[in-house]
Amino acid sequence: MSEFRRTAAAFVQGSRTLPREYYVSPQILADELESIHARAWNCVGRASMLVAPGDYITRTIAGESIIVLRDRSGTLRAFFNVCRHRGTRLCREDSGQLGETIQCSYHAWTYATDGRLLGAPHMQEAEGFDKADYPLHAAAIEEWEGFLFVNVARSPRPFANVWAPMIRRLARFDMPSLIVGHRVRYDVAANWKLVFQNYSECLHCPTIHPKLATVLPYQSGANDLIEGPFLGGYMEIKAPNESATMSGRPAGKLVSPQLSEEDRHRAFYYTLMPNLLLSMHPDYVNYYLVHPISADRTVVESEWLVHPDTLHGGNLADAVEFWDLTNRQDWDIVGQSQLGISSRRYEPGPYSPRESMPAAWDREYLRQMGRSVASSQ
Repeated sequence: MSEFRRTAAAFVQGSRTLPREYYVSPQILADELESIHARAWNCVGRASMLVAPGDYITRTIAGESIIVLRDRSGTLRAFFNVCRHRGTRLCREDSGQLGETIQCSYHAWTYATDGRLLGAPHMQEAEGFDKADYPLHAAAIEEWEGFLFVNVARSPRPFANVWAPMIRRLARFDMPSLIVGHRVRYDVAANWKLVFQNYSECLHCPTIHPKLATVLPYQSGANDLIEGPFLGGYMEIKAPNESATMSGRPAGKLVSPQLSEEDRHRAFYYTLMPNLLLSMHPDYVNYYLVHPISADRTVVESEWLVHPDTLHGGNLADAVEFWDLTNRQDWDIVGQSQLGISSRRYEPGPYSPRESMPAAWDREYLRQMGRSVASSQ
């Protein structure tokens, strides 16, 4: 069997959707943040956000505010946004530029950008105090294909081990060289799992996405990752369309000359737990960061990545319009799903073979939650 296997090969007969409480319970969301997000490698965006020493962003992971920065030596670092004195938040903004140090606004404890405590007023009067004992609490950070990942666990599994299925899989797209051409933020009235499950299948495409269905026929693809935390594969771009755009014409230059002739007529879609959705096209890459806010609300941040030449003579707006239309159709229908699932009469329904990917996603979700498929039905 080739690297890409047909969707039906992953289907487990008898697969059913998750029970109601998984989508409406604040306690289950709290359990998810602890069991999944607090243990996983969460994508926090692109390394290009942190170009100069002192550049920083703050991100929330499993309820923790994390400072992600490039220190004075150019090294990427992540710290809990917590002063070691009395716990005060250090950085209040979503992004910014630090000077030589990070200083707490409460009692002026001062840290180097590599996390070392440099100054602690009057603590020389405290017996046995040693600044070396009070660096900022660090979180693990890794870079992959220009994306940054942070893990807030005390002893995280190595990124190279967890992400082994993905490490070289998409290298031909040369994503580190791509630049951000457009960004958008969506507020979705649905549970975060519905966003992942919806992205995982295109059975709904002819009904919900008539425009998309003319460009990317839902029966045209195959999946190469069919079990585990990373799922997905490709769909064929139907001729005469050359890309997933409103006009069917390319939005700009190929993202990489390394793309094969087959790659130039395909779009690749992957769900990468716990919070990254990745869409690869010959002429642009679109990605989504999924942030659970409450049991029935999710924020999705999205960026379009392109070859630098596309911003000078390309037509990225053609792709942005295509996916903004598609995304808003998705957010509307998952909102309707949330409303229906919230009914006391909702019961888990059967998946079809064309829904093998959301069924596989559910299995991995339950595994990470420490719950069996049988107990969830």
